[in-house]
Amino acid sequence: GFFQSYAVEVDVKDASNATCLYAKWMMSFSIKYETNSSDYKNTTLNLSSSVTHDGSVCGSDTQAALLAVQFGEGHSWSVNFTKNNETYQGDFITFTYNTNDTAVFPDAKRKGPVTIVVKDTMRPVQLNNVFVCHNTDFLEAENVTQIFWNVTVQAFVQNGTIGKKESRCRADTPTSAPTVPPTIANVTTASTTTLSPAPTTSPKPVENPDTGNYSLKSGNKTCLLATVGLQLNVSQDKPLLININPKTTVADGACGNTTATLKLNDGNSTWIGF
Repeated sequence: GFFQSYAVEVDVKDASNATCLYAKWMMSFSIKYETNSSDYKNTTLNLSSSVTHDGSVCGSDTQAALLAVQFGEGHSWSVNFTKNNETYQGDFITFTYNTNDTAVFPDAKRKGPVTIVVKDTMRPVQLNNVFVCHNTDFLEAENVTQIFWNVTVQAFVQNGTIGKKESRCRADTPTSAPTVPPTIANVTTASTTTLSPAPTTSPKPVENPDTGNYSLKSGNKTCLLATVGLQLNVSQDKPLLININPKTTVADGACGNTTATLKLNDGNSTWIGF
């Protein structure tokens, strides 16, 4: 599935009108809620075209920075950042959704705002560096899956100037160098596909992709199994077929109580998430 959502860009200024906190990202939410008939439905909450960032705070050596956005019919999301010596990192993410929004939560049994708080998995980032993560990331808690992609963020911006050096997330770094020139770059399930010119010597993929067996474990138990052959058909000027080779593809992801995520990385700059 391709998540349909708007990109958000927030530029927080200090008292001298200099940038102190900058972020640009995309996100979506998958939420399971109870209806009046006591069954459960899954719904998707996307960002609207109109987003405010009231309550965002620059932060200091003694105060956490806060990136806060509000959207739709009473929904909000925020993350706080703390600084420690020469690094900064996200601490907690707070998400509030409002089940009074009947367009998103038709026939919801519980009415009003619901708030969840989860720990941010962001690693410490060097001050003056920009944290970048194009690949899709997931946070799961309390019947809510938060989905993020195309993330660019810098907290505690120095002298109002966004840093030029990037700190990449693990998912953006292939586990091994590709053995052949890649024909497609930065493909995710949640953002616009970016293509690089196909090498003229690249062999044409076979008509039918090989079938791969992929699995995930939760502790000592297997929690997800997938047997599937995958072929991507990307159109730009002319169709480009790409087969996913199970022999070089690594499976990753997580199993929750109500949701599971399977992420495949073929080691050649192609990522697919289910």
